[in-house]
Amino acid sequence: MKKNSMYVCTNCGYEIFGRLGKCPECDEWGTFVEKEEPTKKNSKSSSKKSNSKPSRRLTEIETTNSDRIITNLEEFNRVMGGGIVKDSVTIVAAKPGAGKSTLLLQVANELATTGYKVLYASGEESESQIKSRANRILKNISPNLWVVSDNSLDNVLNHIEQIDPDMIIIDSIQTFTLEAFPSSRAGSPTQTMECAHELVSIAKNTDRPRAVFIIGQMTKEDEIAGVRALEHLVDTVLIIEGESGEELRSLLATKNRYGSTGEMGFFNMSEEGMLSIDNPSEYFMTKRQDNNLVSGSALTVVREGTRPIILEIESLVSDSFTPYPLRIGESLKREQLNTLVSILEQRGGIKLYNKNVVIKTTGGIRLKEQASNLATIMSMVSSVLDLGIPNDYVFISDVGLTGELKKVPSLETRLKEVDRMGFKKAFVTEGYGKNYNVKNIEMVEKKNLKDVINSVFKNQIKKS
Repeated sequence: MKKNSMYVCTNCGYEIFGRLGKCPECDEWGTFVEKEEPTKKNSKSSSKKSNSKPSRRLTEIETTNSDRIITNLEEFNRVMGGGIVKDSVTIVAAKPGAGKSTLLLQVANELATTGYKVLYASGEESESQIKSRANRILKNISPNLWVVSDNSLDNVLNHIEQIDPDMIIIDSIQTFTLEAFPSSRAGSPTQTMECAHELVSIAKNTDRPRAVFIIGQMTKEDEIAGVRALEHLVDTVLIIEGESGEELRSLLATKNRYGSTGEMGFFNMSEEGMLSIDNPSEYFMTKRQDNNLVSGSALTVVREGTRPIILEIESLVSDSFTPYPLRIGESLKREQLNTLVSILEQRGGIKLYNKNVVIKTTGGIRLKEQASNLATIMSMVSSVLDLGIPNDYVFISDVGLTGELKKVPSLETRLKEVDRMGFKKAFVTEGYGKNYNVKNIEMVEKKNLKDVINSVFKNQIKKS
């Protein structure tokens, strides 16, 4: 072991002098690697100390957060908190093929078209490969968009000095290296963090602020490859979710210093690139005529980030010819589905012990909120009775193990979305519907699950 060698955990970023078998921070084994120190030739520590800036009063500092770069991708602007902050650093990560490079290439060209200089640096693809993708997804390529294919961040920094771009895209951070750390390979914790630190210093330069986007690779555990400290270093972390065989892509902000953490935007992956879905409520439900009732369908309102979205939940209940009926929840956890089935059997009086139950949502959104429980149960009731629910009914309530309806958060926000989309009747928990002034909606307040079932289907229920 070298004298005074620093070791870093590749899982959590914990640093210590001397190698350990088990990380005391994250309890993982065999994750420590040696952290290379910069060579004396490239060390800048002494110059940084001599050129350090004096402290300033907080009241004297001017903020630039309101001065954002706006794109034509409304969903992207929403997730970013209203646009791109000019001196920010953002990580965009996803599984291979999810659309990271495609989305940022679209953003880059759009900003370049409006007059901003953009540098797209790739350590994975050649310039001709990037041009081929651009020809496929972009109608017109702006002359303000520069591309460089190089694994050396030092060379990229030279291009930044020459071009003086307003926006920089690094694709991906795990493929770049700095010459100051010659014994560390690309993707190692040392190279990844040092490259990231260099990019942060470029973005945060008060004399020349720049927006930096870093594309990050993901591990099999769906986490950003590298040390956890990388996520703490940047301002915004965006995750693109979606299966490779499906068109729907969601963009989630798991961290945002300039906006709402947890905000989500939706895109449609097509041959023309990532198309913004500006009205998700229309996308995540099936349009039907008023007299076209389909059994097994119920509507609710979920919140993705700060935005309410009307969502259609579909159920298929069929006879089972095996001792163990199937319980398949494509959009919710199996334990949650089993709980709702038990509530329906015990509190709703509808037996499903010999029935297969399959649940999914239109568009594939996962059901993470308790506010969708009533609609999920009502979709099962509709399916087992083979009776359709009127298309202008929306169910917004949780259902307890007692069968009682429970209140849900942000009910007024959800009701306003129901009103905006033109629905006429909302089933909510008793005692809460009258608290909100929504003129065009009939509020149906119910105490328990049986009351809702009887109200919707009246005397059509078949007694088992």
